Amino acid sequence: MKRVPGPTDHVVVVGAGLSGLACALHLLGAGRRVTLVERDTGPGGRAGRARLGGYQVDTGPTVLTMPHLADEAFAAVGDSLHRRVELTALHPAYRACFADGSSLDVHTDGAAMEAEVRRFAGPAEAAGYRDLRQWLEKLYRAQMRRFIDANFDSPFQLLHPDLARLVALGGFGRLDGRIGRFLSDERLRRVFSFQALYAGVAPARALAAYAVIAYMDTVAGVWFPKGGMHALPRAMAEAAARAGADLRWSAEVSELERSAGRVRAVRLTSGERIPCDAVVLTCDLPAAYELLGRAPRRPVRLRHSPSAVILHAGTDRTWPHLTHHTISFGSAWKRTFRELTRTGELMSDPSLLITRPTTHDPALAPPRRHLHYVLAPCPNTTVGPTAASWQDLGPRYRDQLVGELERRGLDGFAASVEEELLVTPLDWTEQGHAAGTPFSVAHTFAQTGPFRPRNLVREVENVVLAGCGTTPGVGVPTVFVSGKLAAARVTGGVAPRPVRARPPVVAADGPRVPTPAGADDPA
Repeated sequence: MKRVPGPTDHVVVVGAGLSGLACALHLLGAGRRVTLVERDTGPGGRAGRARLGGYQVDTGPTVLTMPHLADEAFAAVGDSLHRRVELTALHPAYRACFADGSSLDVHTDGAAMEAEVRRFAGPAEAAGYRDLRQWLEKLYRAQMRRFIDANFDSPFQLLHPDLARLVALGGFGRLDGRIGRFLSDERLRRVFSFQALYAGVAPARALAAYAVIAYMDTVAGVWFPKGGMHALPRAMAEAAARAGADLRWSAEVSELERSAGRVRAVRLTSGERIPCDAVVLTCDLPAAYELLGRAPRRPVRLRHSPSAVILHAGTDRTWPHLTHHTISFGSAWKRTFRELTRTGELMSDPSLLITRPTTHDPALAPPRRHLHYVLAPCPNTTVGPTAASWQDLGPRYRDQLVGELERRGLDGFAASVEEELLVTPLDWTEQGHAAGTPFSVAHTFAQTGPFRPRNLVREVENVVLAGCGTTPGVGVPTVFVSGKLAAARVTGGVAPRPVRARPPVVAADGPRVPTPAGADDPA
């Protein structure tokens, strides 16, 4: 593995999102002095926090999977995620509601899910689910250490026995076709393939290898941190400060001072100069390339994932059919992905993610109030409406979403809203996200693994990239990995995780249960 040559005693990490914080913790654990600079007033990045009256709103991701990857960062400095954040295991992980009025609770426990599939679609589909689950587990074991949790210096690194295993598992076929080998019920197939949207590719075009995201969602477990997802970056920043990091808030980088192929100092807009031996940039790729003065040459322009419109609503009531996470599917499926990724139209029959964090943390809202997060995927600004057009389009689309929610059983939703925040591609653009999407570069084959923008920068030998635009990609689990991989480029490797008993977490139904063991320990 290539690493940053020369001295690396003092590292400046730019950006205090999840990848930057993970990187800082791994660097601190490896004995480096770390200065973390963040343009916002506190940690979080995409996993931010907004206050709407008495409501506390997560402005970024709401689904936490694979929390042991976050715990690796805490463990690097002798700390623990579970010591700092109370996690609740969600049972069910999701509720899937379909246009025909049927619903399915998605359990991560194999026996419970098999029973639910049998109730929902019969014994043949239950047997298919059992086989699918085994395939997902094998797929994860074939990918995690070699293709996800790995720094690539060359495509030739793919030539490994795990590649043969991945080929044998059908990982280079199409996702929807592979899921269809196990399940014939079209509704069930959606439950195990909608995750392709996280990767920015329609299931009909996505590699079957991306079913690994379905493994994370439907097998490994879904968790909720008390205090909301923003509790994670807060806790990571506290652990970094305790381990000796110099945290600088409201500190925006204006320039990287370079000489002889190295960055010698980071300059802030305040005029302060921070000398350093290495730099890790976790900002969005265009911002990182602007600081570097050039973007790497690629034969084809980068393609970005679809974007999203998010309605945060503080309400005076809720609806009993909602669980913590509810996926409301429309009738359309292939047409929906075509609209999102190719024709650039707003979904004519939308599928929505509705999250109610007050299900497990009522303190996020005033007494007897509820918080709802409604995510509607939409085209990015390259293929769909421009960022500027959302100035007028946003309020109209908000009203369409509210009407759709009421048609799908959330009667009285419009009248229940006391506080709200609408986020559109215009807002993502103003935050500096390319193509108006917070989901960064899509996971097409040409933008996956060694073909994704690399985390080492040519012509500047002591700069490393981290975040969802680089290795290994988009998603909360993968940005934790990205921070670790960036740190490894600086240090030459990461010390093995200490072996310790896994601390308990609070299960959604009350009793205390252990964190799932072995989720990242493939055979």
